[in-house]
Amino acid sequence: MLDHESVRRLRAHAQALAGGAREDSAEAVVQRVFAIQAQDATASDLGIRVRGRDITARAIRTAYEKERSIVRGWYMRGTLHTIPSDDARWVLPLLSPRILAATNRRYQQLGLDDALRQRADHLIRHALAAHGPLTRAELTEHLTTLGIPPDGQAPFHLIRHAALTGVLCHGPQRTGEATYVLLNDWLPTTGRFGWEGDAVLAELARRYLAAHAPATLEDFAAWSGLPVTWARRAWKMLAESGAITEYGTLTMLAGRVKELPGSSDTPDVRMLPAYDNYLIGYRTREVSVPALHQAHVWPGGGLIRPTVIADGLAIATWTRGSGARSIQVDAFEPVPPQIEQGIDMEKEAVVGFLRTTP
Repeated sequence: MLDHESVRRLRAHAQALAGGAREDSAEAVVQRVFAIQAQDATASDLGIRVRGRDITARAIRTAYEKERSIVRGWYMRGTLHTIPSDDARWVLPLLSPRILAATNRRYQQLGLDDALRQRADHLIRHALAAHGPLTRAELTEHLTTLGIPPDGQAPFHLIRHAALTGVLCHGPQRTGEATYVLLNDWLPTTGRFGWEGDAVLAELARRYLAAHAPATLEDFAAWSGLPVTWARRAWKMLAESGAITEYGTLTMLAGRVKELPGSSDTPDVRMLPAYDNYLIGYRTREVSVPALHQAHVWPGGGLIRPTVIADGLAIATWTRGSGARSIQVDAFEPVPPQIEQGIDMEKEAVVGFLRTTP
């Protein structure tokens, strides 16, 4: 069995958030953790920064737009994530059918029947081929030719539908605003994948465990948005192949427990952005955030605050002042000088990163 401290250290190290673990590029960060929460573009950039070694905002933009090694789209739970570009074409067909089915009631409420959604996909494909990259407002203008009102939720849901059906993905930013491009034009083609059928599901579970273990199959289901029955199938395949080892209810990739990082006299302090996947990649929270302080991190209304962790344990929340010039840290309890020093270093790093954001 693994105690809470060991579980936390292993999880934080897997996420490149403790034990001195850091990656040298945006691509390497995303390859390591597989998915970065990306509802907020600045928060997703900060999620890459905190796992990297001196990664600048410009370097992240280069990974998105010039190297095209990472891509932003609607993946796990139908929520925006940044994932490795090489994985987009196998992840999407696995996840999107359930996301589309779950959204069907909303489509009906908005008057977006199947025929209209297909017409919108067709129109968006041609608009991007002729005029892309296009912003949401520009795509909305094209959609009005189908009788879609420009206000309200219908344009967003049609753009998201086109993403889920493999028509488009996020492309380059234009003056700080997201644009959309044709998926097949934007992302490099990597040929056939090595997995088919349930093997694709097992591969997603393997990627999850590589970045989040020790974890349970229920954690995987909560993270991916897939049913627990699917998670059980994935676990069974991984177990039959000898890819995993179980420690009570927790599972790790075989051999990974030997990588448990040793404790250090100097705490590893990191400043996580809002909605970071270290905080929401599991069904429960008690390992990373003490129960007494969970309301500080999850105040309600769907908010998940930016959080300071030390060796993987949440110790404070933080907020930005006006612009990128100052950061306010609100510690849950008084912190020792070593952690205070780590917080000061992280504050300086975050301010420097935000000042150079394109």
